[in-house]
Amino acid sequence: MKATGDQVVEDDATFQDDEESFFQDIDLLQKHGINMADIKKLKSVGICTVKGIQMTTRKALCNIKGLSEAKVEKIKEAAGKMLSAGFQTAFEYSVKRKQVFHITTGSQEFDKLLGGGIESMAITEAFGEFRTGKTQLSHTLCVTAQLPGEDGYSGGKIIFIDTENTFRPDRLRDIADRFNVDHDAVLDNVLYARAYTNEHQMELLDFVAAKFHEEGGVFKLLIIDSIMALFRVDFSGRGELAERQQKLAQMLSRLQKISEEYNVAVFVTNQMTADPGAGMTFQADPKKPIGGHILAHASTTRLSLRKGRGEMRIAKIFDSPDMPENEATFSITAGGVADAKE
Repeated sequence: MKATGDQVVEDDATFQDDEESFFQDIDLLQKHGINMADIKKLKSVGICTVKGIQMTTRKALCNIKGLSEAKVEKIKEAAGKMLSAGFQTAFEYSVKRKQVFHITTGSQEFDKLLGGGIESMAITEAFGEFRTGKTQLSHTLCVTAQLPGEDGYSGGKIIFIDTENTFRPDRLRDIADRFNVDHDAVLDNVLYARAYTNEHQMELLDFVAAKFHEEGGVFKLLIIDSIMALFRVDFSGRGELAERQQKLAQMLSRLQKISEEYNVAVFVTNQMTADPGAGMTFQADPKKPIGGHILAHASTTRLSLRKGRGEMRIAKIFDSPDMPENEATFSITAGGVADAKE
C-alpha cells in the first residue's frame, strides 16, 4: 500500500510540474540569445509562448514586420531547444490529458451525451436552425463555466465573441439566479467583444491569446457565436469560396492552437443551409451546416441541435473522436439550458 501512496505523491509532483510548463513564457527565449525587441514583435501578433512559436510556420514568422529569415531561424532553433522532442508514449500523453476539464451545460442528460460537458483543449461546435438553442446554450455556459464543478474543476472567466449581436447580459442575470450566484460577479467574469468582419474576428483572436497568456489559468472558455456568420457576409458567390475556406481554415487552426496552448475549452455555434441537391437523394433532412469540410474536420466534437415539442430541444452527437452517436433531450428555461421535464 505504501508503494502506491508514494506513486500518488510522485504523480502529483509531475502534475504540478506540468502545470508550470504547460506554457513557457516567450520571454525565456532571452536566455537563448533572442533580444527583447524581437520578442515584443512576436507578442504583437499574439505569440506569447514557446509552444506558440512551434505552432507557427517559418513563412508566417517571416511576414512579421522586422523579422528576417536569419532571425526566424534563430528563434525556431531556440524554441526547439526548449521544447522536448516530438514523440511521447501513449501513457505519458494520457497523464497530460488528465489536465483536460469539462464544463457542464446545465443539463445532466446533455452532459452525459458529451462525456461530462464541453471539453477543454478541443473545439466543440453546435449547429442547428434558428431557435434550436445555440445562443441559449452559449449564455448558459457563460455562467456554468464560472462554477466549481466535478473532478476538481475550479471555475474561471469566459471570453465571448459575438458576430450576430445576440449577446444579452440580462439573460446571464436570469441564469445566475438559477444557480444562486451574484449577478455582478457573473457579468464581471465575462469579457465580451462584438466582431464586425471576418478580419476583425481574426484580430480579436490575437487579443484573446494575449489575454489568456497574461492571466494564465484564469480563463477557461472561449465562445464564438457564430463562427461562420461573418464569412457568409464578407464572401459571396462561388468565386470567393476558395478564399473564404482558406481564411476559415486559418481561423480554426488558430482556435485549435489557442485551446491546446492554454488549456481552454472553445465552443462555437454554426448556422445551417438548405442543400438544393439533397432533394434528388431523398435525404431525410436536406439541411446541412455551413463551412463545408474545413469546419467539419476542424471541430473536435460536432453537435446537431433540433427543435422538439414546445421548449424541448434535441442534441445529437454528429461527430466525435471518443463519444458514440447518441441523442439527448434538454429544455430551454428562463434559467438557461436544463434537463427536459418529462
